[in-house]
Amino acid sequence: MRRHRQHVRPAVPVSEFAGFRFSPEVIVLAVRWYLRYGLSYRDVEELLTEHGITADHVTISRWVQRFTPLLVDAARPCRHSTGDRWFVDETYVKVAGRWTYLYRAVDQFGQVIDMLAAEHRDLAAARRFFTRALSHSRKPVEVTTDRAPVYPRVLDEQLPAAHHVDVARANNRIESDHSRLKARLRPMRGLKRLRSAQTISAGNALVQNIRRGHDELGMEVDSRLRVPAAFTELARAL
Repeated sequence: MRRHRQHVRPAVPVSEFAGFRFSPEVIVLAVRWYLRYGLSYRDVEELLTEHGITADHVTISRWVQRFTPLLVDAARPCRHSTGDRWFVDETYVKVAGRWTYLYRAVDQFGQVIDMLAAEHRDLAAARRFFTRALSHSRKPVEVTTDRAPVYPRVLDEQLPAAHHVDVARANNRIESDHSRLKARLRPMRGLKRLRSAQTISAGNALVQNIRRGHDELGMEVDSRLRVPAAFTELARAL
């Protein structure tokens, strides 16, 4: 008996917005407002209501947690190559009433390279941070840190050829950059989960890099409209 071959249709990519009651434009608008400005979820809820859109603050929170990592990943191929001089430091964020650590790095041009939220300031956390950062960035020739004792060992392991700078005040660039993130976190009255700290800090870095022109997103519009244009481009990629 002759058998008939079954034709298998190629899978059609499913949008990340599939199944949501609100349109991608509304969801991305709410996420962008939250990441860009010092707003609470209730503030974003109120702004949407003024535009005739009824979405409660809990829903908006879920949008931010779900779509921010997707937007960050979609933007990664559009980023400019990182510089060869890194400035690395940790800052403090409060999670569930406890102070935790946020490792961050910027290059000499002000591009935020990566960040990692960690419960402890130790060798394991520093090692995880550099592993993450190096997975999508070129190796630096110079790394400036504070005088935390874990850094020499981690740099010897992962960047043995890089020059390590740890003199006083050499890390002012990254320390001043922390202030922009802190300004965003201040209206939030603390975070409940470490994952939220990671998500919000990554989203803040995405916005800052777009505003500073460190990627190819939104480059054809006025610089004041770069962030909205970039988020519209990223939404299409999802």
